[in-house]
Amino acid sequence: MVILVQTTELCRVNINYSILKTKEQSAPQLFEISHYFQTAIFATIIILCLFSIISPPIALLFGVVVVNIFGNPFIEFNHKAITFLLQFSVVGLGFGMNASSAISAGKEGFVLTILSIFSTLIFGLLLGKWLKTERKTSHLISCGTAICGGSAIAAISPVIKSNENQTSIALGVIFILNSVALFVFPFIGHQLGLSQKDFGLWCAIAIHDTSSVVGAANKYGAEALQIATTVKLARALWIIPISIITAIIFKNKNSKIKIPYFIGLFIVAMLLNSYIPSISFFAPHIVNLAKIGLTITLFLIGATLNINTLKSVGVKPLLQGIFLWIFIASLSLMAIIYLG
Repeated sequence: MVILVQTTELCRVNINYSILKTKEQSAPQLFEISHYFQTAIFATIIILCLFSIISPPIALLFGVVVVNIFGNPFIEFNHKAITFLLQFSVVGLGFGMNASSAISAGKEGFVLTILSIFSTLIFGLLLGKWLKTERKTSHLISCGTAICGGSAIAAISPVIKSNENQTSIALGVIFILNSVALFVFPFIGHQLGLSQKDFGLWCAIAIHDTSSVVGAANKYGAEALQIATTVKLARALWIIPISIITAIIFKNKNSKIKIPYFIGLFIVAMLLNSYIPSISFFAPHIVNLAKIGLTITLFLIGATLNINTLKSVGVKPLLQGIFLWIFIASLSLMAIIYLG
């Protein structure tokens, strides 16, 4: 078993959106328009994101609408841009975090993280057998739900040696549910009167991808954002032990495990902000750029959700994803409300 280590550059989380490229290229669109007009539409929305005229959830919605009506003129660059911008945004948000508060949030979410991860994986195994979902697809959906969405799927897929179709179906399920979560979770949080602290912990546990966790928490408030980001990134480190356990279960001794080392840069940024006073002059500007980067990231993620992606998912994997999502969201919410 090999654990890949990258120390000379910002480690890529390898959210493997590229396996959906073929589906995107052949995706139907309502209007046949020129590349220049498509580019103008994309540029206009990105400018709106740059000036914070639209919020992250709206940016995601715009992405879905634009790709299905007009198409995506930047297929070749879309996936690389998503990976880079997400990493940049997460690291940049570290300059708005306080180390002592983050440690406190991490300790509080540690037990809930462990319980939710393993209960979700067990429930996912049972659901997959009940729904008769293909085994590798089922495991990828369970890992994506339990840990950190697309990042976990990208890390686990080479461990179990899943094929392109199995991985793309799992990613499609996660993308769809992430998009819904970005709108649903803040609404539920406000309806239930959840505090900033409780909401941040809840969305870090129950929303799949880091991008949607940060987007939902940012919409809810600054304290929620800090707690959600810290707990989610700590949760992402569980990719390592889960990958090892997966390799044992699937009997793949030569598997390569990819570690999201950009989390280390997030920690460095947080420590600099907490203990070097001069950083306070630059930190707010970096955080603002990070939030803009996140908004653009969500727009680009939305621009991957074309009709062919939705069609490729299938009923059984989607049902498994929905049931698992309801399970982890309900379980973690009850634990936070009644045991917190």
